[in-house]
Order: sequence, then structure tokens, then C-alpha cells
Amino acid sequence: MGGGGDHAVAARFSGVAMAGLLRNDSVRSLLVWSAVAVVMIASFRLEGDRPWLMRIDEGAGLPIPEIFDAAMDWFTGIFKPFFRVVSWLLEWPVYAFRSFYLWLPWPIVVVVVATTAHIAAGRNLAVFCVLALGYIVVAGFWDKAALTLALVTVALPLALAGGLTLGILGHRSPRVRRLIEPLLDFMQTIPTFAYLVPCLVLFGFGPTVGLIASATFALPPMARTVMLGLGRVPGDVVESAIMTGATERQLLWLVKLPAAMPSVMLGVNQTILATLSMVVIAAVLGSGEDLGWEVLYTMRQAKFGESLLTGVAIVLLAMMMDRITQGFARRREHKIAVPSAGAFWRRYLVLSGTACACAAILVVSAFVPALQSYPEAWTVLPYQPLDAAISWINTHYPEVTDNIRNWTLFYFMLPIKIGLDQVVTPFSWGFVLTPPLTAGYAVFVVVLACAIARVTAWRGALAVLFLGLVYYIGLTEMPWPAILFPAVVLAWRVGGWRIGLFALVSLTFMLTSGFWMRSMISVYLCGSAVAICIVVGVSLGIFAALNDRVSAIVRPVNDTLQSIPLFVFLIPVVVLFKVGEFAGLLAVVMYAIVPSIRYTELGIRQVDAAVIEAGRVMGCTRTQLLFRVQLPLALPEIMLGINQTVLFGLAMLVITALVGTKGLGQIIYRSLADGGFGVGITAALCMALIAMTTDRVIQSWSLRKKREYGLETD
Repeated sequence: MGGGGDHAVAARFSGVAMAGLLRNDSVRSLLVWSAVAVVMIASFRLEGDRPWLMRIDEGAGLPIPEIFDAAMDWFTGIFKPFFRVVSWLLEWPVYAFRSFYLWLPWPIVVVVVATTAHIAAGRNLAVFCVLALGYIVVAGFWDKAALTLALVTVALPLALAGGLTLGILGHRSPRVRRLIEPLLDFMQTIPTFAYLVPCLVLFGFGPTVGLIASATFALPPMARTVMLGLGRVPGDVVESAIMTGATERQLLWLVKLPAAMPSVMLGVNQTILATLSMVVIAAVLGSGEDLGWEVLYTMRQAKFGESLLTGVAIVLLAMMMDRITQGFARRREHKIAVPSAGAFWRRYLVLSGTACACAAILVVSAFVPALQSYPEAWTVLPYQPLDAAISWINTHYPEVTDNIRNWTLFYFMLPIKIGLDQVVTPFSWGFVLTPPLTAGYAVFVVVLACAIARVTAWRGALAVLFLGLVYYIGLTEMPWPAILFPAVVLAWRVGGWRIGLFALVSLTFMLTSGFWMRSMISVYLCGSAVAICIVVGVSLGIFAALNDRVSAIVRPVNDTLQSIPLFVFLIPVVVLFKVGEFAGLLAVVMYAIVPSIRYTELGIRQVDAAVIEAGRVMGCTRTQLLFRVQLPLALPEIMLGINQTVLFGLAMLVITALVGTKGLGQIIYRSLADGGFGVGITAALCMALIAMTTDRVIQSWSLRKKREYGLETD
């Protein structure tokens, strides 16, 4: 821990600079932020005199985990037999579908999937599906994929039915919708591993854990898209149906839902991907020898080549499901109809041909065992060349990966975590941080803040000063009032008193639960990843918006990254950089960067062409158009992309506990091993509250900017 006196001097210096930058703002803002500066200075002073007052160690807070444990013990004492019966009942369809998929000759599955893909999106997708399934079969992953598909087959209808029901209820009743939306927010922001903790307690080990957790996790996208789609049905369509005498039930099922089907199909797409993702994650509990368990097992055995090839199988499954459901969604959106005239076999020639082909394969497979079950002797799994290539890279170029990891850790990550005053040593930076160097750093931050103030007014300068203070002291070394008060005031000033109150309650819960330090470690790791995503993702989004060729290259990469289950992102980073916080950072960046790219490109492309033309008429150069017209008008969408990046980053942060990160995700993952429901759910709530607070603040800021630019009215 750094000295309290040095921290107090730095805080006082920043506080004086803040007050000076605020002199041109309103008196109210001046008073508010000056009070925040005073609180920060006082907290650093108290840290030196009374460190126990400014820090709450892990486990020293209120007995919140014990309360959750007692509540769960009471609940399971009454209802555990019921849930075990449900678990037993749900295991039957899982094993039945797995047996069916294993009994079914594999060429029939290939033919059926290829036909479905052809109907959904044409020949190219059909060829892709044939090649993808061919890889799964030839590589010997068919049996493991059968269990994964069986879990998805059972979990998916549960998620779709639950999402459809909640979506319809939310559409019909504004009061119910006000109750549903916070529930959906919570379900989408709570960490994925946290779903497994109560499922494990209630349902015990087995495939049911993954099934129930997957159905619960995948439900919110369906519910949201149903509410969105039903709410966007044109009023004249509804009025016409009412005038023709349609009842409430007929209006819903025969008019609104068919009209909202494009949105509903997009919800089905997201629900399928979420279900598959969660099924793979549930493999950590040994829910069965499926593809997820194979990835986890081979990673633990350091069989990185085999792990990578298994991950490719999971990715191909996800991409097939994603492309097929997207294809059907586009068909509905563009109203592509099936011909209705003529005989059945002519109207459905492809389906008729597929049925005949499947019947022929079923008959032939009785005489050709290789069609019934792909021979193990024919499998081709080239993991040995991959292992050899990985070993060669790690043997001949260890300095490359080590330098990338060490430079990022010492110059970027660790200062944010524990501060420059502890990181700068002869070992890491090559020199000692002397008082003149500290003063020079302070002057540099203040000069940078003043320069930013000339461009963005005082708010940008205030952010620079605060970030400069965090970089010098470190998030985990700052006293809690120096983080809590600025965060609450920021939430209040941006989103109003309700958002400010929510932020206060959230941060107070983290503090009093004893997980403040773990929360700050999670914020540090997620914040570091988000910073990289902003720099790289927004830049790529700008290039993609300005150049169609770049957009054509970036779009399939985004689609691929978005359809990869979270588990698989760990494989390449562990292969190259081993376990640790840097590997976790890279995994988070790979998963969370997509929204920054997509929303930036979308925002810039949606800028009104008339506005751009007006800028050209006024003599703006291309650079001036970008920075003074397009980016300011696209800023609300860019901020929404950053918002989604934060949420994606927090979701991935829990998975990185498998590679050694030490934030809230580690506690949640550890609770799965020792059955600590109270500790796990408390840590999960802390992470969910971080995500929900960030989401509400950025959404409020984005809405305000849209109203300022006239892009949205009250």
C-alpha cells in the first residue's frame, strides 16, 4: 500500500485543479464537484491516520452470505424433493434425445441440416453446414456433439416458451412489464457461473444442471424481442383486425405475432446461441461427456491441440445454428413465400427429396455399419501437428509472448490495479519513482486535463484528472470514499436521482458485503479490457463505416466472434500466454470488442446524408466532417456500443476465473467446487450490480445526447 501522505498530496493537487476547471460551469456543479474533491482529499488523509476506517477487508462486512445460506437451507429443506423429482424427469428426454441422435445414421443428420440450411439461406450455407458436420464426424466428435445437441434440444423449447410467455405478458400489461424488465436486466447481467450455483444446490449433479441453467440464461433475449416486436406492430394493422371482429386471443396469435415474426425469429437466434453457450459452460460441473467437458478436460491436461480442435467443433455448431436462424429471420422479414399451387411433392420438392434420401440412407445403413456409426479407425484428429507447432512457437519465440505480456502488465494493467507508486521499480520500469518524477507526472496530468478542457469543456478534464489519480494510486489502493462518492455523483448528474440512488445502493452493498476489494479487481480487469476495446474497436468501426471494403472484411469476423461460446475464447490465449490476468484480459477483449465495432459503424452510417452534404458545402474537409459532424452525431450509438462492451466484458470476466483471474469471478467459480451458495450468490450480485449501474448511467447519457441532437424526443 502506498503512503497515506503521498496519496493525500496527490488528491489535494487534483482537487485544486478540479475546482479551477469548474469555475466556468454552473454554481451548482461547482459546489457538487468541489464537495467531491474535498471528500476525496479527506479520505486520503484519514487513510494515513485511520486505515481501518477507509478499508474493509474481505469477509469483514455484514453476514450477507450467511443470510443467503440460511435462506437457501430453509428453501431446500422444504422443496428439495420436488426439484429432485423435476431433475429426474428432465433427465429422461435428455438421454432419449441423445440415444436418438446416436441411433440416427450420421448421413441423415447431415442431409436434414443441409436441407434446412438451403431453405433458410441458400446453397452456400448448405455447403458450409455439410463441411462443418463433416469435420465433427471425421474428427470423432459425433458422440460428444450428440449430448450437447440433446441438452440444447430440451433446454431450447423451455427457454423459448418462457421467453414468449413473459414477452406476451409484458406487452399486454404495462404494470407487468415494469416488473419484468428489471428481472430481465438482472438475469442478463448476473454472471453465467452464478446460474449454476443454485441449480447445483437444488438439482444436484447431472445434465439437468446445465439444462435448467441454459434455459434460464437464454430466456431474456426471447422475452425482450417478443415485447419489442409486438410493440412495433403497425397500429393500422391492429385496427383493421379489431374492425373485422377479431377477439383478443385472435388479435395476438393471428395478427400481432405473425406481424412481429422477424423480431421473434431474431430472438430465437439469440436464444439458441445463449443456450449453446450455457450448455458448454455447464460442463465445468461434469454434466456429461459433451464437447464442453472435452474442452475443459483437455485444457486441464495441457493438450492444447486437442482442446483447440474440440473448440472448433463447438464454434461450428454455434455458427450453423446462428446462420440458419438468421436465414429464416431474413426470409420472414422480406416475406419470401413458398409456392402454394400444384401437388404437394411439386410445392415441396426439396422436402420430398430429403425425405426419400433419408429413407434410403436408413435402409442402406442396416447393411453398411459405417453409415450407422462412423468407424473410429477412420477418424482424423490432427492435434499432434498442432501441439508440435505450439511447442515450436513457445520454444523459439518465448521472448515475443513474454514481452507482450510483461509490457502490458507493467505499463498498463498493474498501474491501474495497484498504482504507479508500487509498480515503478528498477525490476519493472528500470528506475525508482522519486519525488521530482512524481511532481512531473502530476504536472503532465494537469496540463493534459487543461488541454482536454479546451476541447471538451471541464467534464473531459475532470475525467482525465480522476483517471490520472487512479493510474498513480491504483483502484485497489484507493480508499472506498474516493471511488464511491465520485461514482454516485456521476450517476446522479447523468441519470437523475433514481440512477444515483441505485448506484449508491449498489456500491454500498459491495462495501458492506466484504467484497469491495474483489469488486475493484473485477472493475480493474474489465476496465482495462474496455479501454483496449474502445481504442481498437471504435477505430475499426470508423474505418468500416468509411470504407465498404473494410466493412466487408470486418463483418464476418464480428459474426464469428459473436457466435463463439465464451468457453472457447480461453483456448488460444492459454496456448500462447499461459494462465494469468493477461490471458484473462485478452479473452475479455476478444469477446467484448464486437459491440464497439458494430455500434460505431452503425452510428456513423446512420448520420443523415443531408447533414454531411451541408458540411461539405461549408468547406469541411474529410477529417473535419468525421470529427466535427459524424462522430458527434454518432456518439450516442458509440456509447451504447461501449455499454454493451462493458456488459460483455463482465460476462466474460467470470469465465476467465478458469485461467487464474482473482476478482469476483474466482469466488463464484470456487463456490461451485465447495457448494458455497451464499458466498457465490453474493459475489454474483456484486458483479450484476456493477453491470446494471454502468448500463443505466450510459443509457441515460446516450438518451440525453440524442435529445440534445434532436435525434429523439421526449
